[in-house]
Amino acid sequence: MSTNPPPHQLDRALQRDRFRRVLTGSAVVVVIMLLDAVARFLVVPTGARTASYVFLWGLEVPVTLGLLSVGYRFTQRRRFGASGTLLTTVAVAGVSGVLFGVALSLLARHYPAFRHPERAPSVLRGIAFGLMFGQLHAGLWAMAFVYPFAAEDARLRAIEAERLRSAVEAAQLRAHLEPHFLLNTLNAIAGLVTEDPREARRLIGCLGDLLRDAARPGNELQTVDKELEWLDRYVAILHARHRDALRFRWEISPEARAALLPRLLLQPLVENAVKHGALKRAEGGEVVVRIELVRGAAGDSRIVCTVEDNGPGLGEPRSGAIGLHVVRRRLELNHPGAALRLESSEHGTRSIVDLPLLRAAPLEATR
Repeated sequence: MSTNPPPHQLDRALQRDRFRRVLTGSAVVVVIMLLDAVARFLVVPTGARTASYVFLWGLEVPVTLGLLSVGYRFTQRRRFGASGTLLTTVAVAGVSGVLFGVALSLLARHYPAFRHPERAPSVLRGIAFGLMFGQLHAGLWAMAFVYPFAAEDARLRAIEAERLRSAVEAAQLRAHLEPHFLLNTLNAIAGLVTEDPREARRLIGCLGDLLRDAARPGNELQTVDKELEWLDRYVAILHARHRDALRFRWEISPEARAALLPRLLLQPLVENAVKHGALKRAEGGEVVVRIELVRGAAGDSRIVCTVEDNGPGLGEPRSGAIGLHVVRRRLELNHPGAALRLESSEHGTRSIVDLPLLRAAPLEATR
């Protein structure tokens, strides 16, 4: 199901963002203007050239910054590159500054309040003055209206790039997991081909159902009930292969059934518990799958999945093992705050996945 907001919500969000940018940039300009005024009147306390100062800050700066904003939006719509945008900014600031510089020099000829105390008014000097101050005001505009949001956009792009890299790595991990699961399951079925061909054919059909569900496109998450349905079929294959040497027990909290889990999260843990735990017991082993909802003291809830066997303990890590690595890495990439930990003793091994609660629609089905 699409999670994109409707167009009217996007329009409102864009308007709010534009208003926030204008408000923030205007605040920066006002602060700089006030600082400049304080510095100017501390140095020249007589109030000389007050009229020209008011002319520049009250008229030239707002008009120049507005023209620069219009020019910037134009370059973005036309998809100018960095060089094109920079040249446009320099040109707009230069033209605006020159026009106001000429206007200031003409005003200085007729109104003494606009004149410099030590220099006669000159159009050429006004052009040079306007060109210089136009570029200074372009720098002010860039600092107030472009830089803060360019930095924010760069941060968001970095986050998005990290998410894309995480998604690619998660897909690679899953693509590595599914052949691994397939080979191990085919090995389990292979022992039945000569012993019980009919049962082997039935299990191959069951394996086909598993692979179809595992490979289907869709959300990375599924409900606990869906995960358990998949594990039921997987356990049927294991039961057929090992008969009475393997027992399973399910302890599922009813309130956890609607919680969401990453697809195929528990299969590597069950496989590890069977192969390296329960089957090591000569008299037959047991695997317990426990899923419960845990409420924290702060009101937050977590889903805790435990796969426990009564094997001889964890021992040394086996060469080439990928199942636990895949689970741990998937949690790191896609579920901040989630963790996988192993607890081993002489009574067996427990693999515990602890992750923040993600809840889907309520489910009425019971296991």
